[in-house]
Amino acid sequence: MRLFRQPAFLAAVAMTVLLAMYFAFVAQYAVAFVMADAWAAKALGLALLVLPAIGLWYVIVEWRLGTTVQRMADVLEGEGGLPLHDGERLPNGRLTEAAAEAIFEVARLEAEHSPDDWRAWFRVAWAYDANRDRSMARKSLRHAADLFRAERRASV
Repeated sequence: MRLFRQPAFLAAVAMTVLLAMYFAFVAQYAVAFVMADAWAAKALGLALLVLPAIGLWYVIVEWRLGTTVQRMADVLEGEGGLPLHDGERLPNGRLTEAAAEAIFEVARLEAEHSPDDWRAWFRVAWAYDANRDRSMARKSLRHAADLFRAERRASV
């Protein structure tokens, strides 16, 4: 699988390993505090145990999204439907504001026409990214991933 050779994938694995080491370090101190005799130390230890739990949940959610986005991209690539951003570019390679806005309008209209199509929302996410709106791009990708998973469950 090509994914394992992608630099972004390797960086995500490295960050996950570092985060797991940090969680283990925090959990070790939390257990030491819980084993202490003082009630304040026990309370602090219990509070510290919450941090790795929240972090673990977040890592699982992000990995799930990442793998789903990769599956969606593979499907779109197979269908020849990956979003390609053509248009006037700046010297640094980014799309000009007008070109990015035009791409967004096309993607927005497609999503309005087919609100339950994950492909349309995937393209909206890429259009938001072209417009440098990363938070909306991420929300759109999450929505596309939810629709993709629902379609997969319905087809099984």
